[in-house]
Amino acid sequence: MTVKPPRRRIFPSAQEDARIAGKAAAAAHLQSPSYRLAFQDPEFLLRDELRPVRLQLELLKPELILQEHHIESTIVIFGSARIPEPQAAAEELATAKAELQRGGADPTLRRNVRIAERKAANSRYYEEARRLGRLIAAHSDDHRFVVMTGGGPGIMEAANRGAHDAGGLSIGLNIVLPHEQLPNPYITPDLNFQFHYFAIRKMHLIMRAKALIAFPGGFGTLDELFETLTLIQTGEVRRIPVLLFGREFWERVIRFQALVDEGTIAPQDLDLFNFVDTAETAWDLILQSEQAKS
Repeated sequence: MTVKPPRRRIFPSAQEDARIAGKAAAAAHLQSPSYRLAFQDPEFLLRDELRPVRLQLELLKPELILQEHHIESTIVIFGSARIPEPQAAAEELATAKAELQRGGADPTLRRNVRIAERKAANSRYYEEARRLGRLIAAHSDDHRFVVMTGGGPGIMEAANRGAHDAGGLSIGLNIVLPHEQLPNPYITPDLNFQFHYFAIRKMHLIMRAKALIAFPGGFGTLDELFETLTLIQTGEVRRIPVLLFGREFWERVIRFQALVDEGTIAPQDLDLFNFVDTAETAWDLILQSEQAKS
C-alpha cells in the first residue's frame, strides 16, 4: 500500500502557535486568562457553555486513536465490577464468617456472609471471562475482534486480563465516578481511555462491536444490555450477537417471557439474544455469526 506524503500546511500548526504564545506569556500585562489561546485555557474549556465542544472532543479523541491503531472491530464484554477472582472471593468469605463468629447473631454480619457466599459462587464467572478474553485474543489479530471492556475491576478486569495472558491488545473505556475507580492494569496502555460522559462511552462500546457478552452484573450491566437490545430491536444498529453469560443468573433476575406474556415485547424479540455458560460456547457463536455473514 502506498503511503501518501504528509500534506503541506498553509497555516501554522496549533503546536507551533502554542509554543510561540508561551514565550510571550511571562510578560506582566499578558497574565489575564483572556489572552490565553482558547484551546490552552482550561477554565474556558470547562465552562458549562462549552459542553457541546467537550462532547465532540470526547467522541473524537478515542476514535482517532483507535483509527491510528487500525482497530477495525471489537468484542465487547461487560459485567459486574464486584465479582472478584476466586482467591479474593474465598478470602472475603472467610473474613465475613470470622466476623460473624465474633459478632454473634448480628443480622448485618449474617447478611454479609450470605453475600460473600454468592460472590464466591459467582467468582467462577471471573475465570470464564478471563478464558473468553484469552480465546478471543489468541484467535484474532490486532485489528479484528479486539477485546473491549468498561475498563474497571471484576468481570472487566478478567476479560482484559485474559487478552493480556494471550499477548493480545485490549481496550478499556473507564468512566469518571464520584468514588475512585482506577482502570484495571491489564488494558493495553495506549488503548486505555477515560470518559466524563456516559453517553459518549456507550457510543464507543457499540461503534465497532461485532458481539456483546453480558456477564452477571448490576445496574450498569443491565443498562448496557437493554440499551443494546433496544438499538438492535428498533433497527438503529445492525444486528450482532448478544450473549447472556450464565443462564441461571439471567433467568432468575429477569423474566423475559413475562415481557412477551404482557405484550410489551414481541415473541421474536427473545431471539435477539442467546444464553451461554462457557467461554468456548460464546466464542463458537461469535464465529458462527461471522461465517454466516461471509
